[in-house]
Amino acid sequence: MADRSVVIIGLPASGKTTFLAALWHLITMRDVPTVLAFGDLCVGDAAHLNVISGRWREAKIQDRTAPSGNHMVSMNLVDASGQPLRVTFPDLPGEAYQQMCEERVCETDVAKVIQTGDVILFVHADTIRAPQWVLDEVSLSRALGIGVPEAAAVPWHPRLAPTQVQLVDLLQLLRRPPLDIGPRRLVVMLSAWDKARGEGLTPGAYLAAKLPLLNQYLRRGADGWTWRVYGVSAQGGEYDPIDAATARVPEAEHLRSLDRPSTRIQLVGEGTDTHDLTEPLAWLMR
Repeated sequence: MADRSVVIIGLPASGKTTFLAALWHLITMRDVPTVLAFGDLCVGDAAHLNVISGRWREAKIQDRTAPSGNHMVSMNLVDASGQPLRVTFPDLPGEAYQQMCEERVCETDVAKVIQTGDVILFVHADTIRAPQWVLDEVSLSRALGIGVPEAAAVPWHPRLAPTQVQLVDLLQLLRRPPLDIGPRRLVVMLSAWDKARGEGLTPGAYLAAKLPLLNQYLRRGADGWTWRVYGVSAQGGEYDPIDAATARVPEAEHLRSLDRPSTRIQLVGEGTDTHDLTEPLAWLMR
């Protein structure tokens, strides 16, 4: 058996749990062709996977992974030649990775997971915090008639750093002791791609335009990442909110009406447009 591990990382609310829910549905229901097929579940709680995939099928927003908990999932996937591949997904909360950037602290259990294999870095394409320039902020404040205090200290916290700064920092931490395990493959997964697709850019062009620091860091190859970028819409559109009393979303009603729920999944790469979420996993395991 080729024992390979895939580590899912990303800041809070970047789409990690939704991806895992859609993947579990995809490989267990088999309603569309996939590069990798499900073998068996080695480690983990199938009940947890069934709950999150059930919410996915019902087009309901996932409950956020609690900061105090995680679910380790390890499964065997089979490639076209029949060779089984073991893939481990730690469904960790984004706060675990945010803590690494902000406080330079990594819990022992998290460190063990991060040191086990290749990486899928999730980035929510619709919530990227862009750099803010002081002159632009001052100009905007004055245009709105808001007073700008002179020579006043502005409290700063690492959480205020632009998204691309936090992501580059996170990847650099993975290539430094004690987390470094040598060169690894990396997939940058731009989630909520349905909201970004209207700009008419490929995922690679979107990365260069919206996250130029991250793009330059990867292209320069200083830390030896072998990488690809994909855009993914694991939801396929807007979902109903968690609160049952809130009005349902018309788009969610349409998604629930699909005969094959897996067709709501859209994965886009360079020359790739598919429903198959196992494709980047197969690339990571080469």
